[in-house]
Amino acid sequence: MVIALLGNPNVGKTTLFNLLTGSNQYVGNWPGVTVEKKEGWHGDMKVVDLPGIYAMDTYSNEEKVSKNFLTEEKPDLIVNILDASNLSRNLYLTSQASEFGIPMIIALNMLDMAKNKGIQIDPGKLSQNIGLPVIPIVAAKGQGIDELVKQIKSGAGQVTSLLKPQANEARTYEKIDAIVADSQTGEGKVHALTDTIDRIVLHPAAAYPIFLLLLFLVFKLTFSWVGDPLSGAFEEYIIGPFGSLIDHLLVNSSDWFRSLVIDGVIGGVGSVLVFLPIIMTLFFGISVLEESGYMARAALIMDRLMRRVGLSGKAFIPMIIGFGCSVPAIMSARTLESEKDRKLAALLAPLMSCNARLPVYMLFSSLFFARYQELVVMSLYLLGVFIAFIVGLIFKNTLFRKEEEPLLIELPDYQIPRLKSLVRNTWDKGKGFIRKASTIIFSLSVLVWFLSNFNFTGMVDIPDSLLAGLGTVTAPLLAPLGFGTWQASVSLIAGLMAKEVVISTMEIVYQGDLTQILPTVFNPLSAYAFLVFVLLYTPCVAVIATFKKEFGTRMMLLSVSYQLGLAWIVSFLVYQLGQLIF
Repeated sequence: MVIALLGNPNVGKTTLFNLLTGSNQYVGNWPGVTVEKKEGWHGDMKVVDLPGIYAMDTYSNEEKVSKNFLTEEKPDLIVNILDASNLSRNLYLTSQASEFGIPMIIALNMLDMAKNKGIQIDPGKLSQNIGLPVIPIVAAKGQGIDELVKQIKSGAGQVTSLLKPQANEARTYEKIDAIVADSQTGEGKVHALTDTIDRIVLHPAAAYPIFLLLLFLVFKLTFSWVGDPLSGAFEEYIIGPFGSLIDHLLVNSSDWFRSLVIDGVIGGVGSVLVFLPIIMTLFFGISVLEESGYMARAALIMDRLMRRVGLSGKAFIPMIIGFGCSVPAIMSARTLESEKDRKLAALLAPLMSCNARLPVYMLFSSLFFARYQELVVMSLYLLGVFIAFIVGLIFKNTLFRKEEEPLLIELPDYQIPRLKSLVRNTWDKGKGFIRKASTIIFSLSVLVWFLSNFNFTGMVDIPDSLLAGLGTVTAPLLAPLGFGTWQASVSLIAGLMAKEVVISTMEIVYQGDLTQILPTVFNPLSAYAFLVFVLLYTPCVAVIATFKKEFGTRMMLLSVSYQLGLAWIVSFLVYQLGQLIF
């Protein structure tokens, strides 16, 4: 038995899918289309999570995928998930789905949220009005799922619906409005608080200052109030004692093995792991903005600015995701309707400062800009956005000439973030950093240690190593940027594997306490130029591989080369103009 989950975005469809399938699920791509395909099993039932869509007009890949699946695959049952607090909007898709001749059940989700908005829905009355079984559920709390499964297994779905598309869209919505009016009580107008807040945060004069203030508070939380103190405690009570213990246990081992473990593995991986509390705190702050409903407003606010420079506002959605990681940001460009917009958004997404760069920012800003640490890091994030605007304008008027399309984004009601959800989101994002530290960073730390201690004649001092030789060749290219040392050069090269490796490589090649050594190698101006280069230069290999998979080799090479050139030019301007000014 094949079950298709169908619904608008943000109706709890994925939550229901996870509840039904548990760990028995897998993710791939629909054949011929770079749209995520989720399938799983509940007993002997195959559950297919169709992409979230508002209609089946086949404008986007998601709409095409859903329509083709229902037309060609003919599942045994459609479970149409509705947001109980937005029935009018959700039922339009229901009307279209009823034309496929497939039995359908309505899963009426988010009843708790509807109640909070002053909306009371009679599931029996709704079922009578649309001619389909209606099962009330609250997927986020696991309520009603057993009853839904029972209804699915009993074959209770109906093929004939009283709600079908009318002669035109306006008449369809008239029919929907009549059904909603007869099925629910309460106007659902308890949006007064949301409307009041939006009048402030979306006001043309206040929107941008409020956006910058909230961004500053997130960085203040990360670097001053919570993240930095936790990071110091993590290093003092966990990383430091662990390193001392291992050093003591290896006291009688050979020098090369002791150096490998202490300087290579613990020094390299530990120098990155110490920033885990800071990264988790940043994720927590961003999750608060997402859960509260503000992040959607941030996209809308930035859309206004982007249109002034001729860039489609839809490109900002992948850019927001890029603050977490460029890989899902590039993949999220799939949701844009046109091929040109998808390519443009993917080219801009890596300019957003991903979390992998944060350890580099944290180390340098704490050493050279301790009093203004939050402002310096915030300036890097904003610089990435600003550069993306400029590059987007250039591309939009050269490689990607196209009429702009409107930004369609749902603005959810504001709500108090739930602690359980915040902790789960923070952990889900943070565990990727831990996984990377235990695999990629570990492997590269060992490789960097080997290259920094050996050449073709055997084990040597670092200045005579293979790594130093590579850095000596490339360092002159970075000299005009203020950091033309072989150590800085090889650190940036290693950062192509993962940006966190920049710090672990420095820990190895400088052979000492970075907090003591770096101030003798960099000054504040060259340090900031270095951070700008880290912000803008070619992303890690995972991003490059994703770009190649999504858009092909030619576009991947364009992304790699233009970002490398862009990073050099902007860092050069920062350092050279800074010397003239300061």
